[in-house]
Amino acid sequence: MNPSPCIPWLLQGDVAIQYQTQRDLLHTPRPDLQQRIATEGWGARFLSLRQANGHWGRAFYSPKWTSSHYTLLDLKHLGIAPDIPEIHQTISRIAEQNIGLDGGIYPRGGNHLSDVCLNGMFLNYACYFQTPPTRLQSIVDSTLGQQLPDGGFNCQYNRKGARHSSLHSTLSVCEGIREYELQGYTYRLGELLRMEKQAQEFMLQHRLYRSDKTGIPIRKQFTLLSFPTRWYFDILRALDYFRTAYTPLDERMNDALDVLQHKRRSDGTWLVQHKHSGVVHFDMEATGSPSRWNTLRALRVLSWFGIPER
Repeated sequence: MNPSPCIPWLLQGDVAIQYQTQRDLLHTPRPDLQQRIATEGWGARFLSLRQANGHWGRAFYSPKWTSSHYTLLDLKHLGIAPDIPEIHQTISRIAEQNIGLDGGIYPRGGNHLSDVCLNGMFLNYACYFQTPPTRLQSIVDSTLGQQLPDGGFNCQYNRKGARHSSLHSTLSVCEGIREYELQGYTYRLGELLRMEKQAQEFMLQHRLYRSDKTGIPIRKQFTLLSFPTRWYFDILRALDYFRTAYTPLDERMNDALDVLQHKRRSDGTWLVQHKHSGVVHFDMEATGSPSRWNTLRALRVLSWFGIPER
């Protein structure tokens, strides 16, 4: 597939888009662009909003989208260089203050049961920013104890006894495991990778967005393209995860890939179709407008799976 018609437009975007376009579509790493993410554009804006207390927003998880948790996830998704001291300081604070009774991440302080979805997201950015391995061990232990018999995860399992996994939680955990391996962490890695394969199968049994019993789409939101995705599952986020996991094309991805292709506009771009409600630091893109984020992510997914342009 040749994604070149959109390349000039992508390269006119924020430096984070430029960096990932060069890396993922042109296969020309540009570390100079990555270094600029911290000093200009979206990355610099996020960094400037860090509070004197070391958090973004009011705390680790409040308010949701402007909290430290989701801001760190945003910064990771930008591809910002991982060697920023202020980010390391905030992650260390979270690892000290937000560990629950079971060793996992709890949103509002210790002595409570963790949220496995937060475990996965925390591993995702904490590993990217190269957090010391010892700070992650209890979170790994906690996560390994929360897999359901169907192979996936549900944040209500350890609190309310959920019996069926959630695509939201399952994808968050898989993303965390993927970053854990990518960054060279080894503690209980074999167990995590076996668990990841089982969780992948859970998602594929649902063809990424359909009921495994009826084949009916589970909810419309799963097929709407948004960015940032926050904790929400959607088909583009899932397909992009499978790309990062070096997963070959599986026929159970075809329904989602067809939906993704049909969303492409005549000019080769994809729109921002949906925004998850809540206060944000700022909007990177406007709902209903052509989206460089969604276009970049969709093009690298189609390229990875060898899907020709229509």
